[in-house]
Amino acid sequence: MNDDGPEVAGPDVMELQGAFARRDDWQVKGWCRIERALDVIGTKSAMVIVRELLYGGTKFDELARRTQLSDAVASSRLKQLLADGIVERRPYQEPGQRTRYEYVLTDRGRALFPVLTALMDWGEDLEGDPRGGLEVTHRGCGAPVSAVVRCAEGHEVSVDEAAARIRDEAWAVAARERGRKASPPAVDN
Repeated sequence: MNDDGPEVAGPDVMELQGAFARRDDWQVKGWCRIERALDVIGTKSAMVIVRELLYGGTKFDELARRTQLSDAVASSRLKQLLADGIVERRPYQEPGQRTRYEYVLTDRGRALFPVLTALMDWGEDLEGDPRGGLEVTHRGCGAPVSAVVRCAEGHEVSVDEAAARIRDEAWAVAARERGRKASPPAVDN
């Protein structure tokens, strides 16, 4: 095998390309995007709170009630989502009451919509009545919405058509050779 060539992929897996094809040479802890995302949103309680915020919930009491989380867990998750930039607090005041805060998704939080849509698609095939549960539809035409993986050129891509490579391979290889932990350069999100 050519050191820079692709690893031959089996059915239903991604092809590993370039230096990443030598998978055991790379420790991705700390710079894997999946790990970073899960560090922020990787708990069931965080995901169900984001779900309820997408459904229009804003007040602490309704979020805790609709997610069936204890007040302590809901409070802890909301604080973490706030710190991670997924939600923001906005003051509101009902007549005769003190000022309270509601929670709304930020742009970063709304960007989780396709992730939750993909989880709904995937969850449809799990145990249970397939007629139950919710369906997300397009308000414009009423058709069901689903998550689709596409390349930048617009082609739908299945897992066996996908490849994984190191984004800035020259930098990563040089960093590894210098004996430093291969962490990606800072990227503005």
